[in-house]
Amino acid sequence: MDKKEFHVLIKYCFLKGKNTVEAKTWLDAEFPEAAPGKSTITDWYVKFRRGEMITQVGERSGRPKEVVTDKNIKKIHKMVLNDPKFILKEKADTLKISTERCTSYYSPATISYSHVTKECSL
Repeated sequence: MDKKEFHVLIKYCFLKGKNTVEAKTWLDAEFPEAAPGKSTITDWYVKFRRGEMITQVGERSGRPKEVVTDKNIKKIHKMVLNDPKFILKEKADTLKISTERCTSYYSPATISYSHVTKECSL
């Protein structure tokens, strides 16, 4: 069963006057493998008590789920190719992403050094 459907069932229990324990017991009996946890039920009851009766989960603010995009990869590659010193924090700030995420873009496997024509000899 989908999460959205459970939200409707939790609302049903709320409207029937059941408390969170009764709602959890009923959902566990009807859907033993997929019933939501006690904290999820409690969170929805809090929303319903505040008058928020919509069971759909809205968009959340914050960092997008997917920041690894072709556009960002190309930006980083261009920055690396243009700046041999490649200051990671500066690049992360430019792209408005974390340095950890930027590190995952910048790995030897993902960057082509074919533009380098000089050969180093030791």
